[in-house]
Amino acid sequence: MTQQYFDQNLKIFALNSNRPLAKKIAEHVGVELGKVSVNRFSDGEIQINIEESVRGDNVYVIQSTSAPVNDNLMELLIMVDALRRASAKTINVVIPYYGYARQDRKARSREPITAKLVANMLQNSGVDRIIALDLHAAQIQGFFDIPVDHLMGAPLLAEYFINQGVADNAVVISPDHGGVTRARALAEFLKSPIAIIDKRRPKANVAQIMNIIGDVKGKKCIMIDDMIDTAGTITLGAQALIDAGAEEVYASCTHAVLSGPAIERLAKSPLKEVVVTDSIQLPAEKQIDKIKQVSVAPLIGAAIKRINENRPVSPLFKQVFQSVKLNK
Repeated sequence: MTQQYFDQNLKIFALNSNRPLAKKIAEHVGVELGKVSVNRFSDGEIQINIEESVRGDNVYVIQSTSAPVNDNLMELLIMVDALRRASAKTINVVIPYYGYARQDRKARSREPITAKLVANMLQNSGVDRIIALDLHAAQIQGFFDIPVDHLMGAPLLAEYFINQGVADNAVVISPDHGGVTRARALAEFLKSPIAIIDKRRPKANVAQIMNIIGDVKGKKCIMIDDMIDTAGTITLGAQALIDAGAEEVYASCTHAVLSGPAIERLAKSPLKEVVVTDSIQLPAEKQIDKIKQVSVAPLIGAAIKRINENRPVSPLFKQVFQSVKLNK
């Protein structure tokens, strides 16, 4: 049962991308979800109607821009416009998973920087603040000229591994050189060393050669990444760790994109468990036994309360959440 929050001017609304997570966040904050209808016209256009007053309220909208990313992004933009026209005091957008985050720079000539384009669209629609979780690239915060609270999933994942006893004799693995900072953050919570998988492709269309930098023999290896998409990197890395003498291999990530052959690859891999969060809602066909899910609701709920009370969010980066519950 939701414990009533004292500030009646705080309202939380959920759109269609991840309503179960939004409901949990509202419960942790201590408010009921606001009433909003999200429908479609006969030609597929999105229709949104806010069914209660938001005049003078601090509004938080929960919406991951996961697949179908364009529909979910458009829902969010239309909702923000509706809130602005309804005289909401502040419009705070909670994006557990930020779509288009991997297009954060020009890797080739004549490429767009779509993560910046999305930031521009959100700002221009009237957003006052962004609350994001484990952005693919930290510099995306700089694409906004409004406050961005960038939360970390590491405390939640760490709590799971501590509760399961995996932290004993563990080593945290970065699947590539770019993920070392993320691996180090998890390792600090677990009080574990880190190792790195060095991937090299000798030439085009030739299988990757993987070298392990660090000691993994006889260890429980925990691979960490911000997302698992097709699961190619994570499953190849798991096999390389087993070949190098690892006792057990776990994979963990904040965002379970799991597209294409991901589920089949994970099921056939030597991974003992794949620990993910509920930043993206997993359909039933992706909920295999090997995948364990922890909720980011305690983290986001705490952040919303701190922001609404003008208290610092930074303590949330340093604490392990004791209230984490496992959702299979």
